[in-house]
Amino acid sequence: MSKLVISAIGPASSVQDGGRPGAQRYGLTPSGAMDRLALAAANVLVGNAPFAAAIEIGPFSAAFTARDGAVRLALSGAPRSADIAGRTVAFDSSMTLADGEALTLGFARGGAFSYLAIEGGIAGEPEFGSLAVNARAGLGSPYPRPLQPGDELQAKTASAAAERRIELPPALDGPIRVVLGPQDDEFDDDARALFLASEWKVSATSDRMGYRLEGPVIKHLHGHNIVSDGTVNGSIQVPGNGAPIVLMPDRGTSGGYPKIATVISADIGRFAQMPAGKAFRFKAISMKEAQAEARKFATLLQSLPERLRAIDNFDLNIEALRDANVAGSAVSAVDIGTWQTPSADALAQD
Repeated sequence: MSKLVISAIGPASSVQDGGRPGAQRYGLTPSGAMDRLALAAANVLVGNAPFAAAIEIGPFSAAFTARDGAVRLALSGAPRSADIAGRTVAFDSSMTLADGEALTLGFARGGAFSYLAIEGGIAGEPEFGSLAVNARAGLGSPYPRPLQPGDELQAKTASAAAERRIELPPALDGPIRVVLGPQDDEFDDDARALFLASEWKVSATSDRMGYRLEGPVIKHLHGHNIVSDGTVNGSIQVPGNGAPIVLMPDRGTSGGYPKIATVISADIGRFAQMPAGKAFRFKAISMKEAQAEARKFATLLQSLPERLRAIDNFDLNIEALRDANVAGSAVSAVDIGTWQTPSADALAQD
C-alpha cells in the first residue's frame, strides 16, 4: 500500500462521498460532497464508483505527497493552479504521483471546492454507510474532522493504467433556479418579488451547513416561527432578521423558519461553487421544469464513463527540433525587401 500524505491544506477541506441518504428521518444529516458532479468526474477518471470518498478541497491552497509508492489521482471541480515537481497538470484529468513527489495546488479561481480522487478510493470505516465527514457531529472516516497537515491516507499503489481526461459540458451560467415554497405563503407578493428581483451575494461566514446571503431584508407576513418540518439540500430559510440562508449538506434535518424557496437539485453543485462576494440572482421555475432538469442531471452523471478520453502523451526530440526549419521562410520586419511583394509592373520591367 502507498500513502498520500497531506503536506499543507487550508480549512474547509475534508473527506466526502455521496453522503448518508435515507436516515434523515432519524435526525442524521446527510453530509456528502458539495458538488456531486465534480466528485463523480474525479472518481470516474481513476476507475472508482462515482460517489466514492475523495478529498474535498476548500478555497485555499494545498499540497499532497506520495509515500511508500506511487499514487494515481484525478482532479476536478473549481479550477486552480496545479503542478507536480514544477510540471503543470490539468484539471478533469488523471495523473500519477511518483513516490516522494508532491502535488501542489493554489487557491481556487471562480469556485470554492475542488475534488481529489485516489485510485482505489480512500480506506476508512464507514459510519452509517458513509465516510463523509460532518465535523459538528464527529462523523466521518478516516478522520472525523477537517483534514490537517500531517494526515495520511492509505492508498492503492498506482496501477499502470493509461492516464485519462474527461470531457464535461460547459458550466451553466445565469440565475440559480428555484422552486418557490414550501412556505412561500408566509411572504406577501412584494417580498417574493423582492427575493427574485434582487442581486444576492454569499457571505464569507458561510459553511457546509448553510450559505448566508447578503442582500435586501425579506419580511415575513406572519412572523418567522413555524412548526418545524423537514429540510432538503437547497432549502432557503428566512430567519427573523430577514437574511436568507440556503441549507447545504451538513444542515439540520428539520427547521422552524419559513422556507421561501428551494434551489433545484440540478443547480445545487453550481450554487455550492459560488465564491463569497460574487453577485447572482434567483429564478423561479415550475416543479415540472425542476423534475426535467433533475432527470437531465442524472443522465449526465450516468454518461461520465462515456466521456473519458485517453491522454496522448508524446516526447519531443529536442535535437531534431533544433535541426528542423519550423519557421518556414523567415523575413526581417525592418527590411522591406525581404517581405514586400513586387508589383506586376516591376516584374515586367525586370
